[in-house]
Amino acid sequence: MIVVTTPTGKIGRRLVRRLLDGGSKVKVVVRDAARLDDDVRERAEVVEGSHDDPAVLDAALPGADALFWLVPPNPAAESAEAHYLAFARAGGAAVRRHGVGHVVAVSSAGHGWPRPAGVLSAAFAMDAELRRSGAAHRAVSPPFYMENLLGQVAAIREGGAFSLTCAGDEPLATIATRDIAATAADLLTDRSWTGQENVPLFGPDRLTPDGMAGVLSEELGRPVAYQRITLAGFAAMRRSQGASERVIADAAEMFAAQDEGIYDADWAKAAIAPTSFRTWCREVLKPVF
Repeated sequence: MIVVTTPTGKIGRRLVRRLLDGGSKVKVVVRDAARLDDDVRERAEVVEGSHDDPAVLDAALPGADALFWLVPPNPAAESAEAHYLAFARAGGAAVRRHGVGHVVAVSSAGHGWPRPAGVLSAAFAMDAELRRSGAAHRAVSPPFYMENLLGQVAAIREGGAFSLTCAGDEPLATIATRDIAATAADLLTDRSWTGQENVPLFGPDRLTPDGMAGVLSEELGRPVAYQRITLAGFAAMRRSQGASERVIADAAEMFAAQDEGIYDADWAKAAIAPTSFRTWCREVLKPVF
């Protein structure tokens, strides 16, 4: 039995289908079962609730051989670290109680970074907590998600540009979420591995944001530019949207760490996933554009 958290998210949805289509016995933990696709509800066992709730985990984990772990975002949380650790402490304790042998978690590239990195540091703290359970553990460690650009479809369509805080002429490491799901599925189904390790996973490109804009222009058939925003400008924008100062600080620390090269060491040794930025633009972004 493989237990999957966040089965309606960008990664979890793909992962569940891959596992079910491969013949695995799957149980999902979901806040709202109505959000599951009908065929998933028919083929998988369902436990409704949040996976930071020990009672929900006690309903989900008996008999589990492996657990897929991903912490959902919560903009209202006290801080990213408090949010991630609340989930991880509940998860680690439940893994110990039920003797789950293998845990695959979605984390971030950049383990060992010596300075605060906001949301990324929170993911590293999550890994450390899960590893205290004693289970074999793999932290799938990707960089910037290509899917983050889906939130800028309107800006690209109406303004002809997308915006990030990083330099336009420096390579930005990226990954498609479908490749994260595929890697997680392989780890969850072939549990011959032992120990506790990080698994850096990067896309095949070394594009700069300016280069990404060029690919977007070609694939969408219209000019698209990259516009860099400052961290101060980002903070002002998020304040105008009602974000808390702690949420803004966590994001700003993450973006600063990305600018300073938090992904570089992992990029040199990462497994290279198959989906290029151009392929992602053609197959994922363009259909919703």
